[in-house]
Amino acid sequence: MSERELSDPITMRLPLDVLAEIEEIAAVCERSRSWVVVRALKSYLAAEGREIVALAKARRDIDDGRGSDLDEAIEELDAIIKGAAA
Repeated sequence: MSERELSDPITMRLPLDVLAEIEEIAAVCERSRSWVVVRALKSYLAAEGREIVALAKARRDIDDGRGSDLDEAIEELDAIIKGAAA
């Protein structure tokens, strides 16, 4: 397996209960605390982090005039539904 490029070390302070959970998981998995933290961060970035970025992009699009009026969108959907039912 090829080695991944790593950043310089970073320092962070954690609540003691969070650190205890990290250490417990690391011990059970026979991995390092860094491994557990990286996995947790990747999970966060893939879920909530990605959503935050998507919402920020949507807000920029609306601010730049790239949006649709909700009432117009509902009318359009109603027309499509009525057309499909006919």
